[in-house]
Amino acid sequence: MSTTIQTPLPTLTAKDFATDQEVRWCPGCGDYSILAQVQKIMPGIGVPKENIVIISGIGCSSRFPYYMNTYGMHSIHGRATAIASGLKATRPELSVWIVTGDGDSLSIGGNHTIHLLRRNFDVNILMFNNQIYGLTKGQYSPTSEENKVTKSTPFGSIDHPFNPLALAMGADASFVGRSMDRDPKHLQYMLTRSHQHKGSSFLEIYQNCNIFNDGAFEIFTEKSTKPEETLFLEHGKPLVFGASQNKGIRLDGLKPVVVELGENYTADDLWIHDERDFFKGQMLVRLFDDPNKAGLHYPRPFGVFFETDRPCYEDVMAMQLEEAIALKGKGDLDKLLRGREVWEIAG
Repeated sequence: MSTTIQTPLPTLTAKDFATDQEVRWCPGCGDYSILAQVQKIMPGIGVPKENIVIISGIGCSSRFPYYMNTYGMHSIHGRATAIASGLKATRPELSVWIVTGDGDSLSIGGNHTIHLLRRNFDVNILMFNNQIYGLTKGQYSPTSEENKVTKSTPFGSIDHPFNPLALAMGADASFVGRSMDRDPKHLQYMLTRSHQHKGSSFLEIYQNCNIFNDGAFEIFTEKSTKPEETLFLEHGKPLVFGASQNKGIRLDGLKPVVVELGENYTADDLWIHDERDFFKGQMLVRLFDDPNKAGLHYPRPFGVFFETDRPCYEDVMAMQLEEAIALKGKGDLDKLLRGREVWEIAG
C-alpha cells in the first residue's frame, strides 16, 4: 500500500511577496496602501506563491505586477480581463487577480469587464477608483463627477458618471464589494473575502490620487467626518452608523430613510443587511446622495453588498470538454455538419 505525504506549505510573510523593484508611484499615492494590504493577506490565503498570478491593464494601478513577487503580466489597455479569462480557462487551479483602474476597466475595457462578470470566471477584480486619469496627467474618467473641471474638460464634464457597483450588479457579478485605501483592516478583510468567493469578485477600492484628484474621498476617510459619512455593512446586522452609533437606515416601503435611534426608533426597526438579497443589494449600491435631488443625504456603504453562488465558466467548460472527449469516435460528423436546421421534403 502506497502512502501520499502532503508537504506543508512554507510559512510566508508579507516580505516574501515584495520584489526588489523600486515602487514608483507618486509619494502619498493610495496605491502604496493597497499594495501593502495585498502583500499582507497573501500568506494567509492558503495558495502556493507559484500559483498566484497578478494581471493588470494600463494605468498607475497597473504597475502592480512589478511589485508582487508572484507570476504576473502587465498587459494591454482595458484587456486585463480578457487575458485573465484565457488564463483561468486553461489553468483553473491558479489564483488569478486582476488589478485595474476606473479608466482602464470602465472605459476602453468596459465591454470586457461586463462579459467577464456575466461569465463568472473564478477571478478577483480589484478596481482602484480615483475618479481621474492619473497616468495620463489628469483627464476626467468614467467615474468623475458631473461638472468636473480637468485638463480635458476645462468648462466641466457634462458626462454622467458610472456607478461601478451598480454596473457590476447589472452584469450579474456574483460578488460585489467596496473598500478604501485608508482603512487597512477593512481592506484586508475585503481582499480575503474576495479570494474566498468562488466566482468573479468585483471589489471597488476608493484610492486617493493626491496629484490630480486629491481629497476626492476625504469625507469618507478623515476621522472627523468618517463616522457620519460611512456605513459599514455586516451580514445579519442592522444598518447603523454615526459617531455614537446613533443613526440607522430603515425602509419606508421601498425607500431608505435615515433615522435617529432613541425614543422613536431602535435597532429592531432598522434594515438588516443580507448579503444574499439581490434586490436590496441593488438598492445599497445606489445609496448615494438622492439622485432625484430631493435633498436626501445618505452615508456611503462599504463592505459586501451582494454575494451568490453560480457555476463558474471554467468549470462548466471543463465538463463540456469531458463530455466531448467521452463521445470521441461515437459521434455522427454528418449530423453535426447538417446542424439542426434540416427540413424533410415530402415526396
